[in-house]
Amino acid sequence: MADVSVRTGRASDGPALGVVQSTAWRAAYEGVLPEVALEPFDPEVLAAGWEHAAAHPPSPRHTVLVACAGEEPAGFAAVVPAQDPDLAASAAELSILVVAPGEQRRGHASRLLAAAVEHARGSGAEILVMWVLEPDAPLREFLEAAGWAVDGAHRDLELDEHGTQRVRQVRLHTALAPADA
Repeated sequence: MADVSVRTGRASDGPALGVVQSTAWRAAYEGVLPEVALEPFDPEVLAAGWEHAAAHPPSPRHTVLVACAGEEPAGFAAVVPAQDPDLAASAAELSILVVAPGEQRRGHASRLLAAAVEHARGSGAEILVMWVLEPDAPLREFLEAAGWAVDGAHRDLELDEHGTQRVRQVRLHTALAPADA
């Protein structure tokens, strides 16, 4: 079995995370989302954002988690404080969970999800949420198989500057048992 692990992200991971996100999202959403929505998935632009997020988390509740196959990032997740006004201030959000196409179905997503839950729980969160594109059945099914459920919240994202192309997101959630339970 390959050496696999999950660790906290580092600034030096930025380029690899940009490539992972770009390739994974293009593979998942080409043909699902219009091309205008895929244009921002430039690996270099994404890399700069992840480099900054890993190097300068704004609070201890923010983290970037990296799944590795050997030394190479195979996927990553980010946990941030939830911003939805209907949630408690202690709620956390899994803002991204992505695995490179060639590394999928090797347990990386499950390890990332477990690490994200532990980080959120350790930060005092009692609930963890994630917004999922409605057409992203594989991610939704993965989360539901892990015990997450749709909570009824939804929102529409505008995909172009005219607001003529939209995609719906649904929010899933899971309750977190206290760390000492």
